[in-house]
Amino acid sequence: MIQARIHPRAKSSMQSGRFREGAWILEYEPAEAKLPDPLTGWAGSGDTRDQVRLGFPTLEAARDYADRNGLAYHVSAAASGRTLKIQAYADNFKGPDIA
Repeated sequence: MIQARIHPRAKSSMQSGRFREGAWILEYEPAEAKLPDPLTGWAGSGDTRDQVRLGFPTLEAARDYADRNGLAYHVSAAASGRTLKIQAYADNFKGPDIA
């Protein structure tokens, strides 16, 4: 049976906002190990499913797709999100708080 992994979409290092924060990715587990090519030395295999990444808006949609297509899957836990500290630029120069 074909194995798949469902995990939350990782935020790009160039991204500071929360765009597509709830998106989920389904990736196929590799069916065979990658071996170095004797001529070029590049790692590769005959498994083309390694190149497929499917995006879904919700976890339920990804699970439904896997169930409809007979895929055995496991869900990777979502990483705990950082809470953003909202502040103005002027707060960097604010003096000590006097109570």
